Amino acid sequence: MISATVDPDGIPASNSDTIPMSERKLVVIGGDAAGMSAASKVRREHKNREIVVFERGQHTSFSACGMPYMIAGMVDSPDDLIARKPEVFREKQNIDVRIRHEVTMIDTANKRVRVCNLADGSEFYEGYDDLLIATGASPVRPDMQGIGSEGVFGLSILQTGIAVFEYIRQQNPQKAVIVGGGYIGIEMAEALLTQDMDVSLIDMAPEVMITMDPDMGKLISEYMREQGVHLYLEEKLDHFRSENGRVTGVVTSKRTLDADLVILGMGVRPNSGLAEKAGIETGENGAIRVNKRMETSAAHIWAAGDCAESFHLISRRQVHIALGTVANKHGLIAGINISGGNEEFPGVTGTAITKMNGLEIARTGLNEKEADEAGIPFESTVIKSKTRSGYFPGSGDITVKLLASKKDNRLLGGQIVGAEGAAKRIDTIVTAITSGLTARDLAYMDLAYAPPFSPVWDPVQTAARQLIVAV
Repeated sequence: MISATVDPDGIPASNSDTIPMSERKLVVIGGDAAGMSAASKVRREHKNREIVVFERGQHTSFSACGMPYMIAGMVDSPDDLIARKPEVFREKQNIDVRIRHEVTMIDTANKRVRVCNLADGSEFYEGYDDLLIATGASPVRPDMQGIGSEGVFGLSILQTGIAVFEYIRQQNPQKAVIVGGGYIGIEMAEALLTQDMDVSLIDMAPEVMITMDPDMGKLISEYMREQGVHLYLEEKLDHFRSENGRVTGVVTSKRTLDADLVILGMGVRPNSGLAEKAGIETGENGAIRVNKRMETSAAHIWAAGDCAESFHLISRRQVHIALGTVANKHGLIAGINISGGNEEFPGVTGTAITKMNGLEIARTGLNEKEADEAGIPFESTVIKSKTRSGYFPGSGDITVKLLASKKDNRLLGGQIVGAEGAAKRIDTIVTAITSGLTARDLAYMDLAYAPPFSPVWDPVQTAARQLIVAV
């Protein structure tokens, strides 16, 4: 096996195929959900196998999804978002986690990676028998005037959330502008309102949440306005204004908005450049192409998490979906197979959930645009109901939209917007879609009922009943 620190020239390739599974060295690039899920699974299967993890940031196994709630003050400390610290992995699991170490090259011919120690700038090579790429994704940061100004933030790793938290505490910004009306944009709007800021949000789309149909997105837009968010839709970001290196405004295609804090919520891109430079195939949106075992096009190299593709169970296409739920499952599947098992990741339906103050939002499967792009003729229906029996205290409005195939009534997608208790109903729709059920199957499913939880006909079943007639 190649030593941890070697001369960069003349290193022979390791003959990994002849090494017993329990003795194969695993190197993992990336220490968050996918990487540490895989490393932990391999350790459980092989107690003495050498496992080295390189993480360029300062934290491992953190909840990126919790950052808006930390910024809002709902989470006491950044430490609360860390599931397991590097020292715990080292001391209790014998996983050699090295933070502030960035892998800068993958040498597939010689089965080694080049690593930079960010603390002192030194470089060395590390050999591997198996390599897992779990490099995550990064926020989209367009190359435009003022993008590097102080006060302009994108959320990705935990340190970026901490940076926003500290900036708010130290600079006391009053006017915030969020660029992008997706999940991060909506969650950050809620977080910044709780900090008593004047909050504006700009987006190029006609409504927020473009992963949902416009009629459902409109419900969210209207609610956000009611909550005090200034929405500027169908406007394109042009550039940022700054003074003395600090942001002072956001210029769109129609106006200039004053700002002393800017949050970028324009989506993410997979961190696949390292793999691509090594000759490893990439696919959808630049994500690393993998099979259902999470294997890449290069022998003994795996990829998992936000940097990798997933198979969509409805469209039957490869997609890039950057979510913690998917990353954890990717990592587990990769870990099983790296350990010598034989497991496949079945795929995704694009399920997501969020909230904005008292409004819950969820979606799964295909929306109308995606169904059209997939060439699937469909019918859709939208119903309005209550989250509980109408006479029960705390009952609130809920809107459910369902899509079903015109051909066979098979469910294709679902969207929910409503009061407390609305959004987790999406899991019932996910289960039905994943199982290949029809609208009729869902309508007559024996779901639980009691007035504190649901009307006698659950809203998702009311929507399904209408689709039986429509198809």
